[in-house]
Amino acid sequence: MELREYWHILARRWWIPVLLTALVAVLSAWQLRPWQSPPTTYTTSFRLLIGVLPLVDADVADYDPRYYAWLTSEYLVDDFTEVVRSQLFAQGINRRLADQGIEIPAGLISGSANTGRQHRIIQLSFAWGDADQLLAIANAATAELNENAAGYFTQLGTENAVVSVLDTPSVGVVGPDLRSRLDFPLRVILAFIAGVGIVFVLAYLDTSVRRMRDLEEIGVPVIGVIPKK
Repeated sequence: MELREYWHILARRWWIPVLLTALVAVLSAWQLRPWQSPPTTYTTSFRLLIGVLPLVDADVADYDPRYYAWLTSEYLVDDFTEVVRSQLFAQGINRRLADQGIEIPAGLISGSANTGRQHRIIQLSFAWGDADQLLAIANAATAELNENAAGYFTQLGTENAVVSVLDTPSVGVVGPDLRSRLDFPLRVILAFIAGVGIVFVLAYLDTSVRRMRDLEEIGVPVIGVIPKK
């Protein structure tokens, strides 16, 4: 099919992609409101070093206590990651923040165990809408881990574990993600592509005769043509 045929097909039903694109643009604008700036979100993160102290009275002739302490620490990281996500840890932070009128949900804290060379390191991250409150939350979490880590390790059945905070919490601004920036234009573009596709589908299913060429393609001889006025 020549390019002119594509143009004729689109020109015959041009209003379909235009109308569909406009409709999707209006609905998406009402839903997403791209002209409004998203609320500012702040984030902070710090790293924790998890370790297990080797047994002092262990018989070094049977095994190396330092090796097994290191190995136990790696397994403990996975369990402690879930502890810092728990409601118990959130309650401990909230008790420290009670006098400031700040309360955090348990799901605010995101813990992840780093891989590679940092087998014993957990990185905790927080996201909040107020920078000052976020810094207070991070400091409360740091204090809770420094002072009450033994109680959380007891829940895991490990009494000789220690936790060390490696970083001082600092607050940064989180910019809009790529999806939020491309959501509106992608919807409009996909709506236009869908409209063009509908035009070609309708043209494929259309069996009406509009031009002399349509008759010639199906083998019907043309006797005469009535010209347009």
